[in-house]
Amino acid sequence: MFTTDAHFLLILHHTHADELRAEADSARLARAATRRSRRSPARAALRRERRDTATSRSPAAR
Repeated sequence: MFTTDAHFLLILHHTHADELRAEADSARLARAATRRSRRSPARAALRRERRDTATSRSPAAR
């Protein structure tokens, strides 16, 4: 299958590099997907409501 040790090492290197690229692509996709799901308008409205309520309760805001 492999003609020389150098050929084997080259194939091993390429395989490992492909695996690293696949992991990086997977992680990048996961970060992009979670980022998009956090931007829901309903959640943003809840956050704003909580922030407004917390500000009105603080003594510094009075």
